Amino acid sequence: MTDTDANTPRRKSSLLELDARTRKRNAAETRFKVYGLIAVGIGLAFLLALMVAIISNGTRAFTQTFITVEMTLTAEEIEAAEASVLKTGKYKEMVGTAIETALGRAGIDTDMDQKTLLLMLSSSAGADLRDYVLANPEMLDQPLTFDFLASSRVDGYLKGRVTRESLSEDKNLDAAHLDLVDQMRDAGIVERRFNWRFITGADASESRPEAAGMGLSMIGSLFMMLVVLACALPIGVAASIYLEEFAPKNRFTDLIEVNISNLAAVPSIVFGILGLAVFIQVAHLPQSAPLVGGLTLTLMTLPTIVISTRASLKAVPPSIRDAALGVGASKMQATFHHVLPLAMPGILTGTIIGLAQALGETAPLLLIGMVGFIATNAPETLADGFLAPNSAMPAQIYEWAKRADPAYYERAWGGIIILLVFLLAMNFVAILLRRRFERRW
Repeated sequence: MTDTDANTPRRKSSLLELDARTRKRNAAETRFKVYGLIAVGIGLAFLLALMVAIISNGTRAFTQTFITVEMTLTAEEIEAAEASVLKTGKYKEMVGTAIETALGRAGIDTDMDQKTLLLMLSSSAGADLRDYVLANPEMLDQPLTFDFLASSRVDGYLKGRVTRESLSEDKNLDAAHLDLVDQMRDAGIVERRFNWRFITGADASESRPEAAGMGLSMIGSLFMMLVVLACALPIGVAASIYLEEFAPKNRFTDLIEVNISNLAAVPSIVFGILGLAVFIQVAHLPQSAPLVGGLTLTLMTLPTIVISTRASLKAVPPSIRDAALGVGASKMQATFHHVLPLAMPGILTGTIIGLAQALGETAPLLLIGMVGFIATNAPETLADGFLAPNSAMPAQIYEWAKRADPAYYERAWGGIIILLVFLLAMNFVAILLRRRFERRW
């Protein structure tokens, strides 16, 4: 090689002409972006499919078929009904008479007797009329328009869930009932309306799916979340402040931190077993009570709150602590007056996320018996709200999903919609609180 060859400079690469290595690198970046977009698209597709399934199956639970009749209840009839041992039976006879009268006014002829006509109504029709009369005695001897729940089969027929072919094996309804329902719908006696009872009512027995509601289970979940908030938030924040700001760094605190991280990964059913053993068998707290459910979910939520709170405390710049200590503040004053307010948005966000996770848990509630009791009345006092047997929304959804009647399957989807609304509301509150208390530096 000559000196001329050694000293000859190489041709400089042009900014307008990319070499092979640059083109290869740019191609790799483009492929990575495409892979990322594909992954996001797959995730959105699954989310869209899930939302479509939930909305399409669950929205029908918010409407219900009602049979509207006009009737006049006399004091003599009510006194005779109340004097009977089988009180609801007398009221059912009144309902059957009102149905026959409504059909006659509409000009609808039928050969069905009163007992056969009542098969189109919910089995709770007599009890509903009795409860209304007891709550509104001033309506006696006055014209009354009453909306009775139709049976789940009639409701399913108008929603397209029940067909004439499927009724061939039904013991109660037949094609003649469906023909009569069509005539009653044309006459305005039968119609579908929004079902407020699904939102405000209680659960019902397996033979009355049309009367089932989520109201009391929503109250049970509310009291459980109050217990979780009152127990998990102060304990979790206090433990986090001590571990992050005051605890000495040694093997003992390292062991505690490792155990907290491990507890966050423990399956929720393990906490249910722990709650069953400690709160019910040892402490003898009432089974199926929201207090027990809240304490059990507190054990599950504590690690989440501790981890999120410690992360929020770590995110505060050390200069804030140094500045407070530099002007003479004590360690406690620097923590509570300066560090904690700056970490509050993250603490509140982590707390609400932990509550949202606890709200959707089912396995711990199954083990403490929150599906073994059907509450029929709302708690009368605050103590009853915590100690009286009740259910919770996820446990109620699970109970409905395993029942045989298709109407309960429909209501399970509707319960999922209500649960998702609660979760979205809690996440929205978390965003608002974070923006309200967030401080930038």
